[in-house]
Amino acid sequence: MLTAARAGATLLKAKLFRGFSDPSRLSILDALRASPLTVTEIVAATGLSQPNVSNHLGCLRDCGLVASEQRGRHVHYRLGDARVAAILGLADELLADVAKGIYECTRYSASAEA
Repeated sequence: MLTAARAGATLLKAKLFRGFSDPSRLSILDALRASPLTVTEIVAATGLSQPNVSNHLGCLRDCGLVASEQRGRHVHYRLGDARVAAILGLADELLADVAKGIYECTRYSASAEA
């Protein structure tokens, strides 16, 4: 039974990392590291289209990686947990050390680079 529990935990962890694996979602999360932003501000910061940002924000919000708050006429989005920023920071640090290997890795799909 313990093996099944570990397998379930591993699958759940993989699902968490899928939230970070899409370049558009990652760009949005990076933009929100500094401060809460509106959709318009996220569009400006990321260069993504408004429909694309809105779609990914819905996904990120449903997963708990992003939270939203209504402020007057505008909705401001922020990271759902401070540990999201910590994970992104750790990824930056790790990437600084292994970027060449990641760049040259032929086992990861090139389609994820867009």
